[in-house]
Amino acid sequence: MGNSHHVDGRAPVHGFYSSSSWIEGAAVRQLEMVADLDGVRAVAGLPDLHPGKFGPVGCAILADHIHPGFVGSDAGCGMALYQLDLASRRIRVDKAADRLRDVAKPYDGDIAGELAAHELAPSDLDASLGTIGGGNHFCELQAVEQVFDETAGIDRDRAFLLVHSGSRGLGHALLERHVADGLKPLAPDSAEGQSYLVAHDHALRWARLNRDVIARRAASALRCEADPVCECSHNCVVHRSEGVLHRKGAAPSDQGLVVVPGSRGALSYLVAPLATAPKEALWSIAHGAGRKFDRSSMIGRVGATRSDRERLARNPFGGRVICEDRALLAEEAPEAYKPIAGVIADLESFGLARVVASFRPLVTVKKIAVERRHKEDRR
Repeated sequence: MGNSHHVDGRAPVHGFYSSSSWIEGAAVRQLEMVADLDGVRAVAGLPDLHPGKFGPVGCAILADHIHPGFVGSDAGCGMALYQLDLASRRIRVDKAADRLRDVAKPYDGDIAGELAAHELAPSDLDASLGTIGGGNHFCELQAVEQVFDETAGIDRDRAFLLVHSGSRGLGHALLERHVADGLKPLAPDSAEGQSYLVAHDHALRWARLNRDVIARRAASALRCEADPVCECSHNCVVHRSEGVLHRKGAAPSDQGLVVVPGSRGALSYLVAPLATAPKEALWSIAHGAGRKFDRSSMIGRVGATRSDRERLARNPFGGRVICEDRALLAEEAPEAYKPIAGVIADLESFGLARVVASFRPLVTVKKIAVERRHKEDRR
């Protein structure tokens, strides 16, 4: 059932992580603070748990009301995995990296047409459609490391594409509108609650389209086709008969296969959530490795020298990491994250999921430097 504890007057807190999961005390205290809020019914901490803003990341929260802060500033942020009609053995990493670099540039396609085709109303923030964004977002070309379930349809000879991105400016604007007068819960049937949900649902659909456009851009660069394997959101509100479920850096366990990525220097895992998982996990599993060190503490810890930056531009599997922002390269170094093997082991030992396949990173695209204008444009 997990490591559960219940304090009188506080919702139960269920922890699905072992003593070796590197769970900070600050994150546990945040879980307990959330459980102490009026109307919160239960809280589940997952093995990627770490401190965050407005509550810990790597948790699920069941409540009576909508809490925009629990969703955060990137509603709809999530993962999408695609199988490519491209043999992984034919990939030349450096050549693929050169082709995929353009995915980090602004999308120059028909944004209005994409929105219309998916029945999404236009907004002032649509120029970022088809772009990865900053932070821990990425587009990654992968090869199969191992298949554990041959019935899942994973072709070990094919290349795969994993896209991690969200709603970009839409999610940020949504949260800003609802925290301008301070964080407060919203009744689901109130005018304010309904207004939030309409914008929230739009952001989730926009984020899903964003991941799909990124995948199509990457597949086009590699001259292949991409077929979706699975897709989900990590930051969202879900209405259930039991209450309002918030996932704050947590993947759903009731929507089929889920990708749980490691750092950009580690394996990613495709897992099948178990129908027999304890209900205390609140229909959720871990969404990734989870941070071991916060961003600010990574500055100066790694990436200070040229040789160290060159090391970070390669992964232990001989793959490439395209990130031309020195600060971001340090913040997102593999050392900043927990070992993914431990997170996966906890998911298995607590009966939350079983492993279907693992993937190694070949090329990770994050951010490129802003290109200078041509000389003739600067005269």
